[in-house]
Amino acid sequence: MGFSPKPTDALKLNLELYRKLYLARQAEESIRAHYAENEMKTPMHMSMGEEAIAVGVVSVLGPDDQIFATYRSHAIYLARTEDSDDFFAEMYGKETARLKGKGGSMHMCDPERGFMGTSAIVASAIPVAVGAAFASRKQGNDTITVAFFGDGACDEGVFWESLNLACLMKLPVLFVCEDNGLAVHTPQSLRQGYRSIAAIVSKFNCQVLEETSTDAEVIYDLTRKAINLIKANRQPVFMHLQYYRYLEHVGVNEDFDAGYRSRKEFEEWRQVDPVNLQRKKLLGNGTSETEIAKIETKIDRQIENSLKKAKDAPFANDAELCRGVFS
Repeated sequence: MGFSPKPTDALKLNLELYRKLYLARQAEESIRAHYAENEMKTPMHMSMGEEAIAVGVVSVLGPDDQIFATYRSHAIYLARTEDSDDFFAEMYGKETARLKGKGGSMHMCDPERGFMGTSAIVASAIPVAVGAAFASRKQGNDTITVAFFGDGACDEGVFWESLNLACLMKLPVLFVCEDNGLAVHTPQSLRQGYRSIAAIVSKFNCQVLEETSTDAEVIYDLTRKAINLIKANRQPVFMHLQYYRYLEHVGVNEDFDAGYRSRKEFEEWRQVDPVNLQRKKLLGNGTSETEIAKIETKIDRQIENSLKKAKDAPFANDAELCRGVFS
């Protein structure tokens, strides 16, 4: 089995990471700008703050690798597909979307590009990812299956059952725990009778990697290490990655007046914002402001065009409502 190489051109990698970070951030900024128009009927679980995890992990994966994610998956979906046309068509519920508007923000899906699906039920995609990894092992291919989930999913029994089975059967699964310290509004201290998720998971037959950085390149390197470990040791890897959720649990607004967290905490995390961090790194590597602006302008136009296409597109007809429904 081959190991995941790192591109020799560091600047090329950093440009690629920034392009994806900026696409994810600006797509969500556009949602925030237009959501009050009430044309996007789907609930929004925004990714702002977690983009380094999404982009860093996804950028390592090969075309045949598979991704299963949670309802907070805008950045993951865009990092994988870069398809803002389909993204916004689904947000607006239009027939031009791959799912014809039946998926919405919480059920994005593009199996042809390895984005196998997301689920609105906490932890529910984890056992499906383990099943997909089992299928890959039975088929004898080299596919890596990635399961993204929040720290709140670790409060569900199905997480521990899935982890146990993956370790027992030595399946090629990369468990990615995106830890923002909250399950909706409840901190870990009020819901977990242990201090460290990573410490408990390390007792299983798998490798555990931890990181607190918001630098997408750091997450990229850690993911390469994780995939190499999966292939070398033929066992799962659990990545415990911390981030800060900028906006409310569901919705497009801030919620620092709700009483469960402070703006001061947000401002501290904002100092290491993943998009700004990568931009500064590019400037430090000798990339000109003009070159960066060209990338940003191209993405801004892409998003603007995708928004217009989505708004102008028709809704699916009534017959589409029952298509794909089997019971």
